[in-house]
Amino acid sequence: MARRPQNRQIAQSPTATPEDDGRKRSLGDLGLIWGFARRYPWVIAGASVALILTSASTLAIPSGFRLVIDRGFAAGGATADIAHWFRYLLGIVALLAIATAARFYCVSWLGERVVADMRVAVQARLLRLSPSFFEVNRPSEIASRMTSDTAIIEQVVGSTVSVALRNAFTGVGGIIYLFTLAPRLTAMLLLAIPAILIPLILIGRRLRTLARASQDRMAGIGSMTTEVLGAMKIVQAFGQEAREKERFSNAVEDGFRTARHRILVRAGLTALVIGLIFGALVLLMWQGALDVASGRMTGGSIAAFVVTGGLVAGAFGSLSETYGDLLRAAGAASRMTELLGEEPGITAPTDPVPVPADAPASLHFDGVTFHYPTRRDTAALADFTLHVRPGETVALVGPSGAGKSTVLQLASRFYDPDAGSVAFNAIPLPAMDPVAVRNHMALVPQETVIFAASARDNLRYGRWDADDDALWTAARAAHAEDFLRALPDGLDTYLGEGGARLSGGQRQRIAIARALLRDAPLLLLDEATSALDAESEHAIQTALAELMGSRTTIVIAHRLATVRAANRIVVMDGGRIVETGTHAELSARSGLYARLASLQFTTAD
Repeated sequence: MARRPQNRQIAQSPTATPEDDGRKRSLGDLGLIWGFARRYPWVIAGASVALILTSASTLAIPSGFRLVIDRGFAAGGATADIAHWFRYLLGIVALLAIATAARFYCVSWLGERVVADMRVAVQARLLRLSPSFFEVNRPSEIASRMTSDTAIIEQVVGSTVSVALRNAFTGVGGIIYLFTLAPRLTAMLLLAIPAILIPLILIGRRLRTLARASQDRMAGIGSMTTEVLGAMKIVQAFGQEAREKERFSNAVEDGFRTARHRILVRAGLTALVIGLIFGALVLLMWQGALDVASGRMTGGSIAAFVVTGGLVAGAFGSLSETYGDLLRAAGAASRMTELLGEEPGITAPTDPVPVPADAPASLHFDGVTFHYPTRRDTAALADFTLHVRPGETVALVGPSGAGKSTVLQLASRFYDPDAGSVAFNAIPLPAMDPVAVRNHMALVPQETVIFAASARDNLRYGRWDADDDALWTAARAAHAEDFLRALPDGLDTYLGEGGARLSGGQRQRIAIARALLRDAPLLLLDEATSALDAESEHAIQTALAELMGSRTTIVIAHRLATVRAANRIVVMDGGRIVETGTHAELSARSGLYARLASLQFTTAD
């Protein structure tokens, strides 16, 4: 039995926070970020030096004020002496400015670089994962992780970590300096700090909860706007403008009420911060003034103490805020770790068997049973056996859900079967490198995929090194040359998101041209002409008939023209083969094919 890829659902949406994502976060999850950051030791060293200089110069400013007051003014110094101490103070300010700029550049550069490396690493991992992973996990959610989670990490690496370290150095260094100035007042300050921080932390948590709720409301409004604008024709066709207006208005009002509550709490927090911090400073200044009056302190010392005390209080207050940001980054890093830790379910063996070159393609399905990861209770294929000979064109027909497209999925080894085997040119697919196998196939999927790029790049997806002559030859064969030449910039015309600037038939013709350009020995066509008009389909069928003449082809189609051209028609129902034969043979029977033909085909024998 083939090994079944075990894909799991990644834990939570990208907007989850440490408090609500279902499991406890810790700062240990930041290890992923450090793993990317330590690739740049010289930048980290430069940021560290600048950080130390920033904290040191910040703490040196109160000392400079003390010297200006005690040795400049209070001592009755001359103008030259006063100027000397002010020049000393200006020198500290200049060092602070240069060190701050250097710190900002280093940490901002590091943040951008870490996020860029992380996005590339995640994208490289995602490109290796099998389609079964994306059945369990929504691509839109993964894309959000690539943007929102990495944005949180960039903010933390490029700002929060630096600010947290600076505040820690400033707070600890400031307390040491305060003890050298006035031990008794410092002890009083240390007692006052918890009394200030505890209510601030408690209210700050409530404020963060409200902020998240407000962000969720805004995200909901944005999602609703995108949904309605994308479906505007349906909204107007069914006359639902008034309902959508009311629904949007209700969502906006909910957002406003949440924002009003957040603003109210923020206003109360601001009042509390100002009252507690400045109240504590006034009380300390009062005590300090008494010490100055009694001769226990100088005027410069009390000035330095007040300024340094404010810096220390501010530093510890900021640490409580940055801790929450660090936890958010830990949650984001944990979710990115989940993506980077995903292993592809479809991999190449250690010593892959080479794919036979320049050989006609054959495909063998032997006793294949397969369930999609999200539909384990229903078999997409059940004991399916089919041998497609070199150069043969086999048409798969049957009702929706019969398993026709699943055959192409397994042939491309996007999945491995639960039981049985699939072989290409008599070699089991798991014995070969899946990339090498797919290089011998050309696929036209049921759902046409057009990239938000130029027509040239969309065509070259079939063969990236193709020149313009090859592109136009493929476009001509796919009956796409006329409309491509009519585009404003020809092959260089941007086609829009999902090929929005093209009709459904034009998009399908580009997909067919892309497959023709591939020039592969095995051609897989899944309803390749379903969106074409009769004239275009007839022209493309002629080109495809030429192409299929020398290639092995599996074609899924309901239209009579394609089915009649096949060497063999395989009728499927419920994941099993129920009939096999030519069009004439199957039409003569009173089976499923004959019933489908009478209902679906527009041309009779």
